[in-house]
Amino acid sequence: MQPAKRGEGAESFVQTLWTVHEGEKPLFATAVHAGHDLRDELARLIAIDEATRLREEDPYTDYLATVAPTRLVPHRSRFEVDLNRARDEAVYLGPEDAWGLKVWKASLPEAVIQRSLAEYDAYYAELEHLLTSLEMRYGRFIIFDIHSYNHRRAGPDAPPADPAHNPDVNVGTGSMDRQRWAPVVDRFIADLRRFDCQGRHLDVRENVKFKGRHFARWVHAHYPESACVLSLEFKKIFMDEWTGAVDPDCLECLYEALKSTLPGISEEMARL
Repeated sequence: MQPAKRGEGAESFVQTLWTVHEGEKPLFATAVHAGHDLRDELARLIAIDEATRLREEDPYTDYLATVAPTRLVPHRSRFEVDLNRARDEAVYLGPEDAWGLKVWKASLPEAVIQRSLAEYDAYYAELEHLLTSLEMRYGRFIIFDIHSYNHRRAGPDAPPADPAHNPDVNVGTGSMDRQRWAPVVDRFIADLRRFDCQGRHLDVRENVKFKGRHFARWVHAHYPESACVLSLEFKKIFMDEWTGAVDPDCLECLYEALKSTLPGISEEMARL
């Protein structure tokens, strides 16, 4: 497979959409819900306040993505276009698409929807370009599909959700050939659990809350022999999900925990 060609004028278009960095080693990361920006036309139409929007986004996951030498991190909010949903579901139109939230003051004009979908298409074209380059250089590669999730939805003063059903890190592997990639996945989980994070070991479990969604499915469908996507959902223990305030020490600990898994991933990849 040859890398996808970027369209004419694409460089200036995408500079406002994401940050891309290409490095060495067969490791890629993205954080598709890290962005918070909105196009001006959408900022005028949105009905929810900024704090609510931020609570449903994945702030600081862009920092976790820097653990990978090659990465593609969008700047735009999931409320503009959700890159982890199928194309026909990527623009939230009603409350049923967005956790019961009334997102827009009025129905979105078709032209506005199409401009958001153009961003969706541009992201997946860029993704294909980067992943095909990794495939050509290394044959096989690992992807960290990084997200975060709320665990205090009952309110800022209410008890957090039951830890029995809400691990610190949920590793989604639902769309991969689990048997094929078992040595990598099992080693990753074991190494992440082993790391001492502020005096304790992280609760890391597989497919408890999330199994991975469209991004992982798309990659595994397009690169069935070469790509292993680990869809990582970090519980928002590193921030206050209601105020948006970050705990920098905890965030740094999670970064170091993720970084600690890289030698083991390299070892297991070499044995495949």
